Amino acid sequence: MGDYQLQVTIDQDSGFCFGVVYAIDMAEEILEEDGYLYCLGDIVHNDEEVARLKAKGLRIIEHADLVNLSNEKVLIRAHGEAPDTYRIALENNITLIDASCPVVLKLQNRIKTSFDANEKILIFGKHGHAEVVGLQGQTNNEALVFQDIAELDHVELPKNITLYSQTTKSMEKFYSIKDQLLQRGYDLKANDTICRQVSNRDQDLPKFAAKFDKIVFVSGVKSSNGKVLYEVCRKHNPNTYFISSPSELKNTMFAPGDKVGIAGATSTPMWLMQQVKGVLQAY
Repeated sequence: MGDYQLQVTIDQDSGFCFGVVYAIDMAEEILEEDGYLYCLGDIVHNDEEVARLKAKGLRIIEHADLVNLSNEKVLIRAHGEAPDTYRIALENNITLIDASCPVVLKLQNRIKTSFDANEKILIFGKHGHAEVVGLQGQTNNEALVFQDIAELDHVELPKNITLYSQTTKSMEKFYSIKDQLLQRGYDLKANDTICRQVSNRDQDLPKFAAKFDKIVFVSGVKSSNGKVLYEVCRKHNPNTYFISSPSELKNTMFAPGDKVGIAGATSTPMWLMQQVKGVLQAY
């Protein structure tokens, strides 16, 4: 019977990026000590991991709740926050546990410097995404955010513009946007601010995806980076399935003896990919 079993391999480069590892380690340490901890927004764009931490006492709050909170500890997740959050915390005697990713903090800084120099700033990023909200906050919310270059078709922009990118966007798309803006005749300062841990995954995943009959891509639906990496997998292996939890697997997706690769986003926990592997090996 052995030949009919699925051969399942997890991509060892998948799983949490260092920014997420750092935030979760920090949260777990305080949960051990205090038994609970407030976190501003989902600590990571993965519902399964959020549920695991909630069971340990993590309390997810939104920005509207911050105003009514005082004398508490609140975690800032890897995505970073706008200056407003720090101001409210100071007024309400809230201790911020700042787990903002260093790559994001550096980008916030660069955007603030550009803004202070009166540059017209464009941010290639997802509207309303936690990281993007923090970036826009550095510009008094004056920066123009766009997900697709078509959004700029009917916008009057000055001749001189400065382009930045959300750290988890597709590198390929960023450079294509840069080229199109140059073709449109703008004097463009383009800053490639995509996280190298993310862009390296862009480059390594095609090789991984091509090795297997099927790919199971595990990611939360809210993960921007998950969308990018899933598309990379699908481009190099059309038999790629997107799932958020093992319960979405069906044995009809696979043929006996299939070689199956499991990959995930920078917000997908390794334990979840291992659960998926377990389910597949039981078929």
